[in-house]
Amino acid sequence: MHNEGRTMNNAIRAAVLLAAGTSFLSACSSKTPESVAPVPDIESARVADPAVFWNSATIYFLLTDRFENGDPSNDLALGRKQDGAVLRSYLGGDLEGVLDRLEEGYFDSLGVDAIWMTPFLEQIHGSVDEGTGKTWAFHGYWTRDWTAIEPTLGTEDDLRALVEAAHARGIRVVMDAIINHTGPVTPLDPQWPTDWVRTGPRCTYETYPTTVPCTLVDNLPDVLTTSDTPVDLPPQLLEKWEREGRLEQELAELDVFFEQTGYPRAPRFYIMKWLTDWVREYGFDAYRVDTARNFDESVAAELKQEVDQAFADWKRANPDQVLDGLPFYMFGEVYHYDIANGREYDFGDRTVDYFDYGYDGLINFGLRNRDERTLDQIFTQYSTTLREGEMRGLTVISYVDSHDDFSPWDPDRVDPLGAGTRLLLAPGAVQIYYGDELARTLRVEGAEGDATYRSFMNWEDLERGGATPGTLDHWRKLARFRDDHPAVGAGEHQRLRVAPYIFSRTLDLDGVSDVVIVAMDLEPGPKTIPVSGLFPDGTELVDSYSGQRGVVTNNGISLTTDFELVLLGESR
Repeated sequence: MHNEGRTMNNAIRAAVLLAAGTSFLSACSSKTPESVAPVPDIESARVADPAVFWNSATIYFLLTDRFENGDPSNDLALGRKQDGAVLRSYLGGDLEGVLDRLEEGYFDSLGVDAIWMTPFLEQIHGSVDEGTGKTWAFHGYWTRDWTAIEPTLGTEDDLRALVEAAHARGIRVVMDAIINHTGPVTPLDPQWPTDWVRTGPRCTYETYPTTVPCTLVDNLPDVLTTSDTPVDLPPQLLEKWEREGRLEQELAELDVFFEQTGYPRAPRFYIMKWLTDWVREYGFDAYRVDTARNFDESVAAELKQEVDQAFADWKRANPDQVLDGLPFYMFGEVYHYDIANGREYDFGDRTVDYFDYGYDGLINFGLRNRDERTLDQIFTQYSTTLREGEMRGLTVISYVDSHDDFSPWDPDRVDPLGAGTRLLLAPGAVQIYYGDELARTLRVEGAEGDATYRSFMNWEDLERGGATPGTLDHWRKLARFRDDHPAVGAGEHQRLRVAPYIFSRTLDLDGVSDVVIVAMDLEPGPKTIPVSGLFPDGTELVDSYSGQRGVVTNNGISLTTDFELVLLGESR
């Protein structure tokens, strides 16, 4: 299935490139298998090295409830109401909607390697903040039952279909894993027992003790993840499973898990069992671990051990769906982690190296910062850090805006093209936040706090190329260039010229090389780009931005394009 999926993936991308200037849907409809070239050796080498694969990956992050409504019949499941404050109700997005866009080829058109969805687990049934405007658990981070799917998002069949369809296209699926807290307490959602959770003190984030053994916010019970004391299951969970007719099955599975592992029946091990079941059953390829700095780092090492086993079990049971030999990937949200600090995260009173505790990568908060550094200084630092010294073989995931970061790089979408250039040409893995490519607004009147970053996907702007016209085309070209050339994310960065800014990225893997040259801030019209000896005379190169081809002559390549950006590489 993997080979067929990769062929389909390349066919769609080839069709989109051939249909430059036409609508996305018409481009996809023009694809033909006969036009697809074999997977190049560089791709085979890329998937043989986990650090190279993930540092060259493009991850698409979406809030499932805000992306696409594929099944309106589940919009108000479990008595949900759209009576919340602005952007704080369920709005109808679901797993079927994500699947629809996946099968349409939308993610292929962006060169996406992995889709990260917000948690799909069943959420608390009630709402909070009654006095200041209701908030429902549309975002997925307020878990009620780790063993069930949130009905407003769909069913287990929907989830299975989505993961299988992604794998058929060579796209991985990231599960958002929560182990730090339960959902808030509401009249419909009793608090979990006191041997499971703490309800205070509230974190003040000044030191390790004021960041870890505490509650993130008021009314968000914190799981006692460091406790080894055996506990009984919460009565509300037992009652729910009995009502749903699956109590005996769930209890029997827990008996087997604890007998096989020898773990005490402590809170964290119950949750690890539930989280890894989804990987063992559906074949998720990665975890994004939520609030990773807010629970003891040793817990992550235990989770990684269990999920590695679950992923291996899934591979053995589903050989026809296995993409390749890459192991399970786990990256963490260590809030405010910056690649500039290397492996260490500083709590003020102590530092923690999260890479020593099962994490293959961390989310990098640094790229969304506005500072005085040039792009070349940023790119040089990232490339050097990831290729040399203590960070070699590790990964980071950068972004320019997200669902709960109050400091996006371009909050008013003044420069969505610049945001795309900054992100998609950055060394290391990158995260597109849903709607970045359409300049979806991050300023919604009446929305307070992080709600303003969580508006519904602006599909109405698709045909015109985004809320700022032309944005989508720009992001697609850069993202496909990145997907075609792993050197962009995982290669060695070298500045070739200051003005106009020209740089190269070079990647050598097992004797297979990938080399690209990027030129920025050029004048529209005729232009000659020096290749600085990286390509011999006579080499045919393609500019992935304009689609033009040229031959290297006298250590340079001459093109005539209407754009200020040139993306050069050998055709793949």
